[in-house]
Amino acid sequence: MLNISGISKAYGDRVLFHSLNMNMVAGQKIALIGSNGSGKSTLLDIISGEIAPDSGTLSLSKGMKIGYLKQDIMSESSNSPLDQILEESPEVTDIRNEIERIYGVFSSEGSLNPRSDPKVSKALLRQVSELESSLEVASLGYGEHDAKSILLGLGFSETEFSKPLKSFSGGWIMRAHLAKLIWSNPDVLLLDEPTNHLDLHSNLWFEKFLSDFNGSVIFTSHDRAFLNQVSTGILAIEDGETVHFEGNYDDYLVARNQFLENRELVAKRQKRDIERQMRFIERFRSKARKASQVQSRLKRLQKIQPIQLPRATKRVRYSFPKSPRGGADAISLSKVYKSYESNSVYEDLNVTLTRGDRVALVGPNGAGKSTMLKMLAGVLSFDKGHRRIGHNVITAYYAQYLLELLSPENTIIEELKKSSNEGSDQYLLNILGGFLFSGDDVHKPVSILSGGEKARIALAKLLLQESNLLFMDEPTNHLDIESIEILIDALKDYTGTICLITHDRTVIQNVANKIIEINDGEVTVYPGDYDSYLYKKQMGVNENISINGEVHSSPDVVRDPQKRYSQSIHNSGYISRKDLRKKSRVLTASIEKINKNIADIEDRIIQMEDIFSSPSEIYDSGKLVSIGKEYEALKKESESLLQKWEKLLSDSDVVDSQLRDLGIEK
Repeated sequence: MLNISGISKAYGDRVLFHSLNMNMVAGQKIALIGSNGSGKSTLLDIISGEIAPDSGTLSLSKGMKIGYLKQDIMSESSNSPLDQILEESPEVTDIRNEIERIYGVFSSEGSLNPRSDPKVSKALLRQVSELESSLEVASLGYGEHDAKSILLGLGFSETEFSKPLKSFSGGWIMRAHLAKLIWSNPDVLLLDEPTNHLDLHSNLWFEKFLSDFNGSVIFTSHDRAFLNQVSTGILAIEDGETVHFEGNYDDYLVARNQFLENRELVAKRQKRDIERQMRFIERFRSKARKASQVQSRLKRLQKIQPIQLPRATKRVRYSFPKSPRGGADAISLSKVYKSYESNSVYEDLNVTLTRGDRVALVGPNGAGKSTMLKMLAGVLSFDKGHRRIGHNVITAYYAQYLLELLSPENTIIEELKKSSNEGSDQYLLNILGGFLFSGDDVHKPVSILSGGEKARIALAKLLLQESNLLFMDEPTNHLDIESIEILIDALKDYTGTICLITHDRTVIQNVANKIIEINDGEVTVYPGDYDSYLYKKQMGVNENISINGEVHSSPDVVRDPQKRYSQSIHNSGYISRKDLRKKSRVLTASIEKINKNIADIEDRIIQMEDIFSSPSEIYDSGKLVSIGKEYEALKKESESLLQKWEKLLSDSDVVDSQLRDLGIEK
């Protein structure tokens, strides 16, 4: 389908990639991985045909259609999102015009009419047939109903289908172009950071679409969860080299770590070998009878290619400015009413953040997440209600506009000094090192930094401020995966209260201990981490619990099947309290027993894997086969026990719920 052979690209002395090879077949989903500026977008431009490589070749199957979504798209079009999707592509228009031109030649008068020359006539008719076949292929796509479904999936409401594109923000214009790209049904999708402007719900829809997409996809993304869900292979651009891995992003990390570990072992062995050879050379250089052996070793050393180990970003522990301990209730909004002109966003909003909360605000775009965050942060007023900050609470706020407030003429370290009360340059250098700035980088002027570098500086400045309540609005925008991991490290070390909005699920999974879902001004609170929130959503649980722990009335209809069962048992009195307690004890004992069995089996499996990694220790091939059979049997047994364990946990949850309904704590 797509074959790339030996392509290279450099700008001046800077080599992006050299002798890159890739052979792609239908159905593959390849994620391009690399730091900002490594050449990922350039590679997409080359594949799309927008720019040419310095060397190498790229070939596509005949008639293959490529769709390309670039990062930054603006539009002054008066077309609506739906009109843009249904608009005929330039490719189709060109084919139609060519067909009409040829038919026009046939209708011409006199000697110019090709019918007077059978050979010319036959050639033109063959050309028309080929063009009509191309037209049929180029016109293949989805229908208008599908176009509307795609727009809905990407977050557009039906009332927005007919609005002019130029009235939308850049993020929504990007979504409209993505919708058109999907609708055109290309053979290969090239996607450069497609999730940048998608909310969580649209992200999930888009993941499902790409997973079911029959064509091939080559994409970049800084969203680790998106990478894991979509990718079937990884093409990593690392220090000008390209490396292929099968599997998703987590598979790539495991394989890469294993590769680096093996490379480090080889490098250590190589270093020891070089040192041993050098000791021999130094010792016998002056002895004539050893001259031939010395020369032999010198030649051998000259042929050795030293193994270069890539620098790995280490976990950095941050020493943040100490802030006073805040009150138990960090901040609250009570009876807040907020509207934009005639559009009411919140009518009776009551929310409290308590000390130690790490809250992620989730919900579709336009639901009111940013409005709530800004009201909590004190940067947006409201029409009615009260905002109360707790005792000794000091707030800090991060938003994209902070990048514009950086002074272009300052160097990086000068910019940090503006926000730090710490006089030591070494302290600031340590902080900058944690945010991937080292050596002469710290003396670069802000004016030449990329968007990602400016974002890292703005985040570093924010975390240098004395605060114990941190508000963050999309802090991962412009950040690559490495920088996002550094941000996660920093937020884990932050001892205060956090409230953030982000479309990056990896950040939510690692940072949040409470989820607030906002939908059309309605607020639902889910205590627990993001995985717990997703589980409750899937099971239909809708516990509307406020941040301060007040429980609101639950809906009459209980959608969770476990709760329905629990409720019916409780209402009908089928099971006594004594029976429930006994059942709970039996289930707990069974869970503990299976848990121990699984642990024992896993230990044995690990021992076997150690044997497989050095099979030369077993000289009896029959014994090796026997161990292999035992290994497979243990893996199956482990899987079976895990399924039983999960079933017992589910049963235990039901019983615990029944006990709680009866007012009994387990």
